Amino acid sequence: MHAIGFDTYGAPQVLHPVNLPDPTPGAGEVLVRVAAAGVAPVDAMARSGLLAALYEGQQPPFVPGMEIAGTVEVLGIGVSDGELSAGTPVAAFVDFKGAHGGYSELLALPAESVVRAPAGLSMPEAATTVLNPLTARNALDALDLPAGATLLVTGAAGAVGGYLVQLAAHAGLRVVAQASAGNEKLVRDLGAAWFVPRDADLAQAVKAQLPDGVDAVVDTANIGVAVADAVRDGGQYAALRPSTDETGRGIAVKGLNVRQRATDHAAIAALRDLFDQGVLTARLGEVVPARDAARAHELLETGGLRGRIALDLTAF
Repeated sequence: MHAIGFDTYGAPQVLHPVNLPDPTPGAGEVLVRVAAAGVAPVDAMARSGLLAALYEGQQPPFVPGMEIAGTVEVLGIGVSDGELSAGTPVAAFVDFKGAHGGYSELLALPAESVVRAPAGLSMPEAATTVLNPLTARNALDALDLPAGATLLVTGAAGAVGGYLVQLAAHAGLRVVAQASAGNEKLVRDLGAAWFVPRDADLAQAVKAQLPDGVDAVVDTANIGVAVADAVRDGGQYAALRPSTDETGRGIAVKGLNVRQRATDHAAIAALRDLFDQGVLTARLGEVVPARDAARAHELLETGGLRGRIALDLTAF
């Protein structure tokens, strides 16, 4: 099968087509013919060497990609999900390792990581409906805020931030969204109650609207521990990247690792249902042919896209 991988760490140009053996599904696995793969920051981190520990002791090529959409080829022994059969459109979380990653024509995946794709979406759209929403869900689960609590989301117009706003508002939380001024209407339409422009002093702007500060913050923009200045005493701070910084004032720091949810079928399926119901909306930025994966990573690192980039895995 064809895939996109890298042999050495470096700039986007290290990505190139590779040929790999076709996978065979084991017991409890689903063989998926991949049509599209989401392109995520973690893919660029892997390619650049920031996640080199994942590949220790393994031989290249290394294939990135943590979310895909495609169709079921074969169900492995013991798979009894009534929604899945040969030809079913699916979306899935990919816990990539070594040559096993989403930028591949075929993948054998645990059945718990695979769900029927949201209705009415194209394959590239469906390929963006797993990793970001699950990351947002994971953050909200870690915070465990009651309805009516206040939540600050930095980078609220971004791929993860937008889903955080939608999920939080759906759960009855009151959201303060931080984004560029041009995205105010977008984040308010997603469900934000208050807006803070990105170029404002964050803590000052938040406390102008909520004098005691918010109950919690999820820092999807990776601003850093300074965002905790906008949180009330005894509140919570969650970051998408690990932080060992001290926040003070009794603010709890929540570590997040979405890979722990790779086989959380109930959570992945529940998010799919929210797409079906229109609570969540797919946010596709651009579709790039697999053969141009380096350009996709360049676009990712340039930033500024409101939605996720997807690789077309039918275009090698």
